[in-house]
Amino acid sequence: MRTDTDPSALRVLDLTDELASQGARLLVGTGADVVRVEPDAHLAPAARAHWHAGKRWVPVAGPAELDALAADADIVLESGPVARLRGLREDGSSRWPHAAHVVVTPFGLTGPRRDWLGDDLVLASAGGMTWLGGRPDGQPKPPPREQALQTAGAHAAIGALLAVVSGTPQLVDVSAQEAVAATLETAALAWIHAGRFPVRNGGVYEHVAHRIFEAADGHVAGGYSGSDRMWTDLLAWMAERGEAGDLLDERWQDAAFRWKERTHVDELVQRFAARQPAAELAAEARARALPWAEVVPAGRLTANPQLRDREALVTITGEGLPEGGVEDVGFPWAALPRPVALAALHEVAPEGPRWRGSGLRAVGGPARGRGGEGRSRALEGVRVLDLTWVLAGPYVTKQLGEHGADIVKIESRHRQDPTRFAPSMHLRPGSDPDDSGYFLNFNRNKRGVALNLRTDEGRRLLRELVPHCDVVVENFSPGVLARWGMDYASLRELNPDVILVSMAGVGQTGPWRNAVTFADTLAAMSGLAGETRDPDGPPQGLTFGLGDMIAANSAVLATLDLLARARGGHVDLSQLEAMAATMGPAALEPALGTGSPDPRTAGHPNRSPLAVPHGVYPAAGDDRWVAISVTGEEQWRALTRMAELPCAVGDLAARRAHEDEIDAALAAWTRGQDAHKLAELLQAEGVAAAVVATGRDLVEADEQLAARGFYPVLDHPLAGPVRHEGIVARLAATPGELDRPAPLLGQHTHEVLRELLGLTEEQLAALSAEGVTE
Repeated sequence: MRTDTDPSALRVLDLTDELASQGARLLVGTGADVVRVEPDAHLAPAARAHWHAGKRWVPVAGPAELDALAADADIVLESGPVARLRGLREDGSSRWPHAAHVVVTPFGLTGPRRDWLGDDLVLASAGGMTWLGGRPDGQPKPPPREQALQTAGAHAAIGALLAVVSGTPQLVDVSAQEAVAATLETAALAWIHAGRFPVRNGGVYEHVAHRIFEAADGHVAGGYSGSDRMWTDLLAWMAERGEAGDLLDERWQDAAFRWKERTHVDELVQRFAARQPAAELAAEARARALPWAEVVPAGRLTANPQLRDREALVTITGEGLPEGGVEDVGFPWAALPRPVALAALHEVAPEGPRWRGSGLRAVGGPARGRGGEGRSRALEGVRVLDLTWVLAGPYVTKQLGEHGADIVKIESRHRQDPTRFAPSMHLRPGSDPDDSGYFLNFNRNKRGVALNLRTDEGRRLLRELVPHCDVVVENFSPGVLARWGMDYASLRELNPDVILVSMAGVGQTGPWRNAVTFADTLAAMSGLAGETRDPDGPPQGLTFGLGDMIAANSAVLATLDLLARARGGHVDLSQLEAMAATMGPAALEPALGTGSPDPRTAGHPNRSPLAVPHGVYPAAGDDRWVAISVTGEEQWRALTRMAELPCAVGDLAARRAHEDEIDAALAAWTRGQDAHKLAELLQAEGVAAAVVATGRDLVEADEQLAARGFYPVLDHPLAGPVRHEGIVARLAATPGELDRPAPLLGQHTHEVLRELLGLTEEQLAALSAEGVTE
């Protein structure tokens, strides 16, 4: 693996602002040599240490010096409003055409809203995240720790490595709004397939029986969806403690009946949870292999025994930090040898080299795959054996497939993917496993092969496919592949250069390795759920699988990192570590004595230390909202020209002193206006604003997404023409494409087994008769 002193490390010029800081940080985590041109001394100590550890900065006097520095970069990562970008020519092309030049803007480089502004709140709102958060009796709110911007940053890093793997220098366009809109699970899909959209409900999942429950001394996340065992074992545990009530009656064994009467079940589960300390309940659940976890504050992440055992934390040393350094959340996978120690951002010595080593230029890099040079898509020629199910794993292979990889998806009626088979996840009542809307979106661009892996012959055929594949992606529980003779050591005997991506909830090792996890339990463990509380209320959690997509983006990056180096390897990806890596400076704030909540924000979940006003405000209509963020005095003056607001002084401190009055006056002004028209009016005056978009708004009413074709149509043999969520990283020279709908169960079994294994029709018929290809 490359380290920060490896002479072949990718050279990354970091011109990001907060829109893509996470992208640059993730590239540090791959061992890239990342150089900034600004010291960012204005950042709070915890933020500066977190976002810039492992980087150096070089003073640049003007455009010529910037061009000279960029001339030796493999990747230029740039972000900000279009008007402030430094790397684009007037015709929209890159000033640095030799490099993978990734540009992250609020709404993209094209379209009618290309010049619109946005921070995390505005972009989370425009992309649909904000609508899903909060209590039904309160205002919508986005996930904590700027998850919208961190999602955009992750896609920027993905776009950069896609360009490197393609071997073609090119411009990569990433819209933060689109990155968010592709990370909503069912929010837009429910509208596409069923003409409805989920609404915020205080943290109760719509399609799985999971939520946050109050414990004796805190809160826990958990539930009883999944396999039948999840219910029967939880019920047995409740009965042992005398808390099962009437749930022992035979009627509750019917999953459909339980779902219909979920409110009653949740009441009894709440009573069960409320009589146990949170940590004790979580520990007992792990021992019973049940998906429950304590909701912990982010400041406790550095004490997590699983993270510590896997050496998943980072020590940051340098000026302004305590002697011996501080511990921070680490990176999603172990690309750098652990334990990891990084120096805080510091200036390159005047006599020292600006870059370390020779770099790995985007042109002519050692890209893997069977496509060779001249690829039309970045991953053309790469074949992936997809052993995943539900959301996190399929989201990985979805992204690889849309950039040209041949995805061979293994399924079976004997291991039923809930997104295909569970009625609660079909989105449209009356659909069947072959046209489940959830499954269709996350499994396009794949070939479907049915193999019954409960049979010896099924597992033998699976092993025979490995030499024909570059990448194997799996999200089984730890130990399953080893029992099949398909652990990494065994796979290397079949294919010495294979890349194995394992996506266990907490990783393949450690004291919690056997923990059963769902999205909500991982959010609880990672500190994310703990920060969803309103200042005057309990944590609410999230109602969509954000953690699954965070983990998936990390797995995509890890795969591309190995493909770019033309080498195999085992990516032991912990979804917990991936989520913890997005918790921003939260882990550092206690150690550095920062991060205490401002008492003036009590009851105002959308306020920000960086902007006033900053929130979502009511608009005309039922439950309609507009997000507004004012960061500078010019924006404030523009807003006061449109609305009568108190406090004529434009400075942030003065506005902060009058924030309650400003919010009340602003809400009175917005309440009678159409949200879409108001957002356009504000943006035209240079004020960052957006509709708090529902799934319907995204699919039907967003002219920017429509202009950029973000919801393309694929013709499915059963569902007919269906819109799908689009591609986020838009590569100019090797663009991705949606070219085939999700497969019917086993649709390509014979095709793939003939093509890759040379099986005859007689052999295929025999396999079918024996139930191997069910």
